[in-house]
Amino acid sequence: MQIAAAILALLMLAGCSSETVVKSEKQLFSMDTVMLLTCYGKSADKALNAAADAITSLDADLDPELKGSSVYALNAGAGGWVPVSKTCLDIMSTAKTVFKRSGGALDVGIYPLVKAWGFIDQNYRVPDKTEIAGYLAKMDTADIKLDEAGRRVFLPDGMEVSFGAVAKGYAGVQAVSAMRNAGAQYAIVSLGGNVQTLGNTKPDGSPWEVAITDPHDTGNYLGVLSVGQTAVITSGGYQRYFVSNGKTYIHILDPSTGCPVNSGLQSVTIVCPDGTMADALSTALFVLGEKGALDYYKTYGGFDLVLVTSDNRVVVTAGLAKSFTENSKNYTFQYLDY
Repeated sequence: MQIAAAILALLMLAGCSSETVVKSEKQLFSMDTVMLLTCYGKSADKALNAAADAITSLDADLDPELKGSSVYALNAGAGGWVPVSKTCLDIMSTAKTVFKRSGGALDVGIYPLVKAWGFIDQNYRVPDKTEIAGYLAKMDTADIKLDEAGRRVFLPDGMEVSFGAVAKGYAGVQAVSAMRNAGAQYAIVSLGGNVQTLGNTKPDGSPWEVAITDPHDTGNYLGVLSVGQTAVITSGGYQRYFVSNGKTYIHILDPSTGCPVNSGLQSVTIVCPDGTMADALSTALFVLGEKGALDYYKTYGGFDLVLVTSDNRVVVTAGLAKSFTENSKNYTFQYLDY
């Protein structure tokens, strides 16, 4: 298993005065991911602890295999209305929105299939067609119902869900919110391939820099994005996969087939202020492929993206053209005018 992590250019920075702005860091393992939290200034340690507590709490509430979590209760109570946390309700609302807009490319009901392929416990296997068809028959995400006033969710009988494609984006949002509430003004969190920033700039006034991993060489990067306060979230087949009988199977499954995606993309990076939406979109657009991703972008907007295709092209939308710096000669870079 490979965990994709953004390569962040994070140095001790000089502030506007003659004093040095001190950088503090905290590393933790949560949501099956190594996470690095970075904060600047006098409130940094307090802010880092607050962010770590927020992430740990979210993990406990969203783990579908952990008794006592909202998602575990939701799956156990399928077929009836189940009280859930506000976190669970908020994430489900975003997931339902992207599910509808993408024609089902993001589907939280694919969790039993993710387990069947071994991507939860690392006991990898290739399910047969009959087994896959059985799981697909129980996916009824369109009929999941939300009662926001009563803070309840109705899951159709026989379904199981997971927020694996959305949870880290939500965690990034909550982590920087916890830092802000603790007095921090400048921070950046890297949750695997998910990055969320606090502050429109670094303390010295320069932009945050987030690198996009080269899918062919995950120790390097193919380009760098200079951004303000936002989320930068990448989904890619190189992040987690297994090989069986000489064939590679990636962890992102196509909800229409129940099998690993083969969409002609190697990775999708979304830049969007809302980390929860960015996380959901990175998976959905990876499933949709280049044309579907760009059609979604043109239809709904509200974000920018970088696509890395299987034929080694890097497609950058207009909103990122001036903030993207190339760092590889192995790709053809294409900048859209929209």
